[in-house]
Amino acid sequence: MKSGSTIFSCSKCDAQYSKWTGRCLECGSWSTIKETAAMAAQIKNLKDKKNSAPAGKTINFGNIIGQEVSRLKTGMDEFDRVLGGGLAPGGLTLLGGEPGIGKSTLVLQIASVLPTKVLYVSGEESAEQVKLRFDRLKLQPRQLEFLGETNLETICATIEHLSPSLAIVDSIQTIASVEVTGPAGNPTQLKAACAKLTETAKSTRVPIIIIGHVTKEGSLGGPKTLEHIVDTVLYLEGDKFHQFRILRAVKNRFGSTAEAGIFEMTGLGLKEVKNPSAAFLSGRGEPVPGSVITCLIAGSRPILLEIQALVTRTNFGYPQRRASGFDLNRLQVLIAVLAKRTGLPLESYDVFLNVIGGLKADEPAADLAVVLAIASALKSKNVPPDLVAFGEVGLGGEVRTVSQTERRLSEAQKMGLKYAVLPQTKELLKNSGLKIAHIKNVKEVVEKIIS
Repeated sequence: MKSGSTIFSCSKCDAQYSKWTGRCLECGSWSTIKETAAMAAQIKNLKDKKNSAPAGKTINFGNIIGQEVSRLKTGMDEFDRVLGGGLAPGGLTLLGGEPGIGKSTLVLQIASVLPTKVLYVSGEESAEQVKLRFDRLKLQPRQLEFLGETNLETICATIEHLSPSLAIVDSIQTIASVEVTGPAGNPTQLKAACAKLTETAKSTRVPIIIIGHVTKEGSLGGPKTLEHIVDTVLYLEGDKFHQFRILRAVKNRFGSTAEAGIFEMTGLGLKEVKNPSAAFLSGRGEPVPGSVITCLIAGSRPILLEIQALVTRTNFGYPQRRASGFDLNRLQVLIAVLAKRTGLPLESYDVFLNVIGGLKADEPAADLAVVLAIASALKSKNVPPDLVAFGEVGLGGEVRTVSQTERRLSEAQKMGLKYAVLPQTKELLKNSGLKIAHIKNVKEVVEKIIS
């Protein structure tokens, strides 16, 4: 090759260099730098070649008759809800999450519930170890076939031979192909394994679930590297020190990405939470300043949760702001708006915010409840325990309407709440049975609701 037509890349992390070095500066591995053809040289070679491929056969889209896909029900309604009704045939689903969050527990429960043949492939644990996990969870798998293998070609051949109703690969970073150089878990092996599993799933019509860990580095764990290849990407979120887990879809070719499934981690595995509002509001103590209930929309259903604020005079020159379950930058903005538009002396107070239950309140509808909780904590005035507040707060201090107001009010009434604080709206609200206080800005929140 001519000078400049080659590069040196790491076979473990795929980092690229202009010259050879003994150690990769990105991942720290030794003797992994290899000489490869540069991308520019590969593109130039493709441009020089004349295209000899025949034209493809097209189909008039108007002549295609839509058919309802027969999905595989997993037996867990919350899991099926996120998928859009169940596992689609031939679909490749990537389940990601931090280590210890409950990914393997979730797929083991699914494998034990299905009455049809399930293939469980593990490159990390032996059959005896998996059996111990089944016993600990008190699960009795009906038709489970176990394969302890890390060779990609063997795994795909086994899926084609058995033709199970579901195949589970735990986990993707332990799988390696003999046709690809590099150790298991590097980007090249991950992409090759995912591509081959996708081809196997499409040809056999067997739905496959693969598990990947989310690491601090990001892409090496699997999900971030493979999101564009698979059909569905699910993330199991939550704090492993809290009892609740949230299952979300960030990509779904067979359904919506707006749905969310809620589980509770117990000694016998993940338990479906049928009524999230009751679960998140359980255990509320006596009314204290800074405690406010808000209503968020998770997919197709509203969820009530409690937001707590603690405001104390700062002991140092620079006030602290801390948030758990809420975006810290957004909290800084809301504090600035509240101080500027209402005159509250928050510049000399520390503000701590917490969303109860480990759920992340990342919807703008939580802004009004956060402002109300901070003002209540600063003024040491209790907010009625049967009050719900939701609305988006702008930089001018105005409170804007949010979507699905009717559903939020209906959920609040169902849970026994009596009062609602929300922005003025032109939408004609039906009789919800709640006493509604319409406000225009955050100044009215302090003057009317708090004072």
